[in-house]
Amino acid sequence: MLKNKEISLERFRNIGIIAHIDAGKTTTTEQILFHTGRTHRIGSVDDGNTVTDWMEQERERGITIVSAAVTAFWKDYHINIIDTPGHIDFTAEVQRSLRVLDGGIVVFDAVKGVEPQSETVWRQANKYSVPRICFVNKMDRVGASFDRALGSIRERLGANPIAVQVPIGAEDKFEGVVDLFEMKAFVWEEGDEDAKAIDAEIPAEIKNYALETRETMVEAIAELDDDLTVKYLEGEEITIEELKSSLRQAIISDKATAVYCGSSIRNRGIQPLLDAVLEFLPSPLEVPAITGIFPKDDSEITRNPDPEEPMSALVFKVVADPYVGRLSYFRVYSGKIKVGTSVYNPKTRKKERIGRMVRMYADERVDIEEIGAGDIGAVLGLKNTFTGDTLCSEGKPIILETITFPDPVLSIAVEPKTTSDQDKMALALKKLAEEDPTFQVRSDQETGQTLISGMGELHLEILIDRMMREFNVHANIGTPRVSYRETISKNVEKFVFRYVKQTGGRGQFAHVVFDLEKSAYGAGITFENSIRGGSIPKEFIPSIKKGVMNAAEAGTISGYPLIDIKVILTDGSYHEVDSSKMSFQLAGSMAFRDAVKLGAPTIMEPIMKVEIEVPEENLGDVVGQVNGRRGEILGMEIRPGKAQAINANVPLAEMFGYATELRSVSHGRGSFSMEFDHYSVVPEKIRETFS
Repeated sequence: MLKNKEISLERFRNIGIIAHIDAGKTTTTEQILFHTGRTHRIGSVDDGNTVTDWMEQERERGITIVSAAVTAFWKDYHINIIDTPGHIDFTAEVQRSLRVLDGGIVVFDAVKGVEPQSETVWRQANKYSVPRICFVNKMDRVGASFDRALGSIRERLGANPIAVQVPIGAEDKFEGVVDLFEMKAFVWEEGDEDAKAIDAEIPAEIKNYALETRETMVEAIAELDDDLTVKYLEGEEITIEELKSSLRQAIISDKATAVYCGSSIRNRGIQPLLDAVLEFLPSPLEVPAITGIFPKDDSEITRNPDPEEPMSALVFKVVADPYVGRLSYFRVYSGKIKVGTSVYNPKTRKKERIGRMVRMYADERVDIEEIGAGDIGAVLGLKNTFTGDTLCSEGKPIILETITFPDPVLSIAVEPKTTSDQDKMALALKKLAEEDPTFQVRSDQETGQTLISGMGELHLEILIDRMMREFNVHANIGTPRVSYRETISKNVEKFVFRYVKQTGGRGQFAHVVFDLEKSAYGAGITFENSIRGGSIPKEFIPSIKKGVMNAAEAGTISGYPLIDIKVILTDGSYHEVDSSKMSFQLAGSMAFRDAVKLGAPTIMEPIMKVEIEVPEENLGDVVGQVNGRRGEILGMEIRPGKAQAINANVPLAEMFGYATELRSVSHGRGSFSMEFDHYSVVPEKIRETFS
């Protein structure tokens, strides 16, 4: 096997495998690992023996829960691969992986095309400007259609997909693919794991189809390059090298994506897909240099992927390993990290010593001495570093953009069964929360209960299962509770509040005037100081803001956190002796709470985007179910096999127990997926049930 130092940085690829649940990400990863020599047998999700799904919970459920990093080598190239989850409850795993990747393979089901989570991961990849190639998997399945999948990528994702292959056959007649660049056919022998692609003649029945698709490909690529456009319009022949070079630049600049096809479970199409990773996805040298903030003056600075530049790295994942302790995954953007040296965390302003560094092969670790720019690795034993933190040289500090995560939408109460479980549970929840930024732990001040919050029922179920198994905690679990929010429904102008307290000695005085404005959804709580002049000294302003933010954690109706309110400090006054930071913090907190009461506060509930797939004959019953759960039907789509897909928005509070109801009405043939979409005002009749 090649060592890192023998491979130049232009031969590195950092890629992720991303898709909707059950599209075949893990099986595709298994095939890649087998063909690159990382494994000597191909694991099966059904058999629970895949490399990247190594957790007990993953193998029992047949789904990916945590992203797993693996290193492989193909044709003298070093490829870091991250296999990500497809279930929406674990979307944070996808988000933090995309933050550090240079490219991605997006896997689609040839029968279903673009699915709800496909759209989510595509948007996440857009956010981080990750170049992508597409792989239409499961071409051997009943109802598979390459053209339909291609169309759904174009229509539902607003992408510019360019087919560079066409399948030879489909469903049980799927044999191989035609390479449209070379106009060569490749077929794979049945039942041979290590089967190589065999050159073959393009079947006569698809020859015209292949020629037409190639012409479409050439035209689409030529449109992306001015020089090729001229050649194409003038009827000149465009070489294969020119086509590939132009397509590569278009993919890297996110103007297009190449589309491949195959069947991972039958080992068809994997080798061409690996070649595409090398040909079309960028090396660390071809992505924009990372930018960050200089901590001392907040000026912007840049780091290039050069081992000679000052070291900078981003920690994108922390794992509480029960055997080796805390394991921190990181991407090095510049410089190099060596065992035995110290690194600086500008967020905590603390140094951390690099005692042991490893390269990950899912749950296996191989010790290494050094990791340079453009590479991904992990370090053991960092005590004060968490997800999203920057590691850098103390003498040349930089703070890289952190990773943002969605807020949890579901809560459950947990309590230890015995006194001995109490400390163990606190430690377990602390470690799990350090691992997962979308998992939050808090105490309910009214009931004294410990509440854990996550992205959905499955997310919390997995975390509770891990708490019990890995940390040997015995606990009682409450019923799921929706994470509601509160906001105002009308603006409040010039709300005056004075905080005056005399105790015989030095008193406390603070006077503030607020405007409250209802913000657009997603704005959170924002604070603006619009005072002109010195009616309140500048050193007291942060204290007022802190008081507002603290008060926003609990609303005035049912104590749910407040969202989407803009607080504008317009005036106020102070006392030269009695005013202090604490008095203004208290004034800010009490003024905000009282002002909210005048803003006609209301409760907001999380609305889920739901897609339900059912047989045609059950459509009416399922639509009735959705309507009965306060759902709003957004549209319907015909699917292969006389099935219908229903798209709807449904309140999360109404989705508990829906899986059982759907199975009952569809005789086990229906399925659904859902993801958080937005918050909406709770109807008056429902709100009456809140205390």
